[in-house]
Amino acid sequence: MTDAPFYPTHRTPVFASSMVAASQPLAAQAGLRILAEGGNAIDAALATAICLTVVEPTGNGLGSDAFAILWDGNKLHGLNASGRSPAAWTEAQFDGGVPQRGWDAVTVPGAVSAWMRLSREHGRLPFAQLFQPAIGYARGGFAVSPTIAALWAKGAALLKDQPGFAECFMPAGRAPRAGEVFRNEALATTLELIADTGGEAFYRGALAEKIAQAARANGSAISEGDLDAHEADWCGTIQMPFRGAELHEIPPNGQGIAALIALGLVDRTKVADFGPDDPVALHLQIEATKLALADSAAHVGDPAAMAFGPEALLSGDYLDARAALIDPGRAGDPGAGAPKAGGTVYLTAADSEGRMVSFIQSNYMGFGAGVVVPGTGIHMQNRGAGFVAERGHPAAVGPSRRPFHTIIPGFVTRGGAPEMSFGVMGGPMQAQGHLQMMLRTMLWGQGPQAASDAPRWQAVSGRRVAVEDTMPDATVAALEEMGHDVVRGGMAAEFGFGGAQLIRRSEGGYVAGSDHRKDGYAAGF
Repeated sequence: MTDAPFYPTHRTPVFASSMVAASQPLAAQAGLRILAEGGNAIDAALATAICLTVVEPTGNGLGSDAFAILWDGNKLHGLNASGRSPAAWTEAQFDGGVPQRGWDAVTVPGAVSAWMRLSREHGRLPFAQLFQPAIGYARGGFAVSPTIAALWAKGAALLKDQPGFAECFMPAGRAPRAGEVFRNEALATTLELIADTGGEAFYRGALAEKIAQAARANGSAISEGDLDAHEADWCGTIQMPFRGAELHEIPPNGQGIAALIALGLVDRTKVADFGPDDPVALHLQIEATKLALADSAAHVGDPAAMAFGPEALLSGDYLDARAALIDPGRAGDPGAGAPKAGGTVYLTAADSEGRMVSFIQSNYMGFGAGVVVPGTGIHMQNRGAGFVAERGHPAAVGPSRRPFHTIIPGFVTRGGAPEMSFGVMGGPMQAQGHLQMMLRTMLWGQGPQAASDAPRWQAVSGRRVAVEDTMPDATVAALEEMGHDVVRGGMAAEFGFGGAQLIRRSEGGYVAGSDHRKDGYAAGF
């Protein structure tokens, strides 16, 4: 890794032979505790993920979905633990538009199934042991961290009237402030039941019954049968080669393919002729991203409903044709191509034996649907909002379908060996963030912390691009000269410019970076 430009930050890289990086310090420490108790990287990642449902409820919970990419020491695996729509839904379910909040936005939650399968097939410690830090914080309380407190207040103002929200998350009639202690006894009891039953209670036991009862009481179609039918699937990864390395993503129903398309497109430009912060380099990435996002929005959904597989969107001929649309000096407003048929938390962990895990789970739009299952502390995602009402679209509403997903874990290999585990939280920012992290680390040689610290951009729509307030004025002026409609800061509500966590192999084991835009923390031993 080369010396990187200086970016204003309060963070420095962390070097260690065992590592956890997460968006909340207490959760990262939970993962380290499990490593110290003899667990492997999978155990550490799961303990961290479980703890995050307690200490960062603004981005995830027991009602979340999840995805993972892991290197088990010999092989790379991809796991899709996203849930499906209720079997009783119809294609005409939401002809008036898909709701973003409330029980009608809820699909079957899959995060617990990810924990179950990963622990059973790749973990070392007993499943119940992984829950101890989270149960302790839920019952004994924890001091709310600053960024999460701000998001909590925002979510409370929006969701206070949703079923069960205020009772669970506004115990004093308001959101807890930074530094105030929050307890959730109901969630502690629920976590104990999940731990003691190996997760079975959530899908086929007492908790499944409570979820289905709450759904029926609020007019939702989710049933005990929908929960019982859910299973996390090993799905492998899809990849794009880049400068001697390979970026791996989970295949659709997620937007990881957009990151691969964008990387393949930008690799067909002269981006390497410029530095990491040169306006032309940013322009080329933005243009590639717009093309990739257009294709993703038009063609990606439940794999069973897609007209063609991922390979059609990633073929060399198709990428060549799409890359030819990039004007190296002017901003464009592209539509989708037509290939031939053929509020999230991210964490990463690595152990001294070589395992690496890239894990993401999310309730989607900050507290998700905003609904809480009475007496359980389970708040539900709003992944139903990922469906579209347009019939015939691959992400169209229908029975037992997986919605389009924004959350994506990233993983990089080099020569068949693991190189970097990383992710960037933040809804529509995620695929764009993967591209930016990939180029900064794999092309320009920046370390994980520097890559995370650098000012970010986000393609919004048309020629509009949002940039962080730290983006230099000269860079903004140059982008505007090329035809970009640039706005500073204040973008995308709860998603913002994302939050990155990265762990990369180094001579001494690993080097990690954690995003200063979150309450995040990278630590190791």
